[in-house]
Amino acid sequence: MAHIVILGAGLGGMPAAYEARQLLGREHRVTVINAVDYFQFVPSNPWVAVGWRRRADIVFPVRPYLERRGIGFIGSAARSIDAAASTITLASGEQVGYDYLIVATGPELAFDDVPGAGQRGGFTQSICTVDHAEQCHEDFQRLCAEPGPVIVGALPGASCFGPAYEYAMILDAALRRRKLRSRVPLTFVTPEPYIGHLGLDGVGDSKSIIEHEFRQRDVRWIINARTTRIDSGRMHVEELDRQGNVVQQHELPFRHAMMLPAFRGVAAVAAVEGLCNPRGFVIVDAHQRSPKFPNVYAAGVCIAIPPVGPTPVPCGVPKTGYMIESMVTAIVHNIHAELSGRQPTEQGSWQAVCLADFGNTGAAFVAVPQLPPRDLNWVGSGRWVRWAKIAFEKYFIYKMKRGRSEPLYEKYLMKLIGITRLRVPFGRSGS
Repeated sequence: MAHIVILGAGLGGMPAAYEARQLLGREHRVTVINAVDYFQFVPSNPWVAVGWRRRADIVFPVRPYLERRGIGFIGSAARSIDAAASTITLASGEQVGYDYLIVATGPELAFDDVPGAGQRGGFTQSICTVDHAEQCHEDFQRLCAEPGPVIVGALPGASCFGPAYEYAMILDAALRRRKLRSRVPLTFVTPEPYIGHLGLDGVGDSKSIIEHEFRQRDVRWIINARTTRIDSGRMHVEELDRQGNVVQQHELPFRHAMMLPAFRGVAAVAAVEGLCNPRGFVIVDAHQRSPKFPNVYAAGVCIAIPPVGPTPVPCGVPKTGYMIESMVTAIVHNIHAELSGRQPTEQGSWQAVCLADFGNTGAAFVAVPQLPPRDLNWVGSGRWVRWAKIAFEKYFIYKMKRGRSEPLYEKYLMKLIGITRLRVPFGRSGS
């Protein structure tokens, strides 16, 4: 009997647990370890920040749903990992041994890269977690009571740009509903070399589509932006040219600012010598497995992916939800192969599929593969995208409560648009 431990209960950890339970059989133990005892649907956080969703709409306790399917749960943060001994020490002091470890922790938020950033001792808001989004909503309410300038965007080294664009558009729509938009100048500040770069060198005509939306909504923007310091009500930004030279310095006033941070690996994982790159992201091979520790796999935001290319201000590569589930499926099938005496062969299909709500419309991005050159490079826009994201929110939360990794209709829908969960076909996929 093998013990499979999954570190994290988010968009990667929960599907990993369900897929492992479905595929590996009851003779093997599956345990999920997570710092908090709930699942949060992170893509809905921009809605929480403007009051269009409540915490209860996108959060649920994971223990009853996992245990109902024979999956153990430990609600404690990991303090350290002894990868050589295959042991995790928890914050409580408890030790948990494993035969296989799946790291799906997500990132640590590196607000401290920029002085004055973040909600703890800083002056900017975040929508990276539901707790942050609730605090952002409180600040949004203060903005509505006393309107003034707003800054939305991302800090140097950020990789997840989609939510920043979403929040800028959703905030615009929310303010218009309250007849306050005319009193709120909005500036988008980003390290990207152009609007719509997204850390992917663009997807289809993303540049033109998002620039058009910004112009229609009277949103100013600053690209190649290196935010150096944030004071109370004032942001200091250096604007660079293509060669990395400072061409203009900005001192931007704000009453409300939401800036997404750069990511790094969580401390317990980053401290394992030989497991991660200098930033703390797990190094994996084509099969999502650590080259140094063969019984350690990793999926999602916590893995190391090189940037699409050099940019004047550092930009990371995003890991989207469907891409994460693809990694998870590959991992579980590779562990199944190892338990059956075979070598891992499955590879995740690193393909970006993203639905972005813009408040009253939206944009859908599909990049296959995620990094160029691509076989499929498509972007679409319209009201249908907004409704599609709302439907996906309901569907994914339902799927996580039902303990399903991939219903058949999802599998065949993705095949219909030319996207497969794995590069190498396999016999059974959740359901």
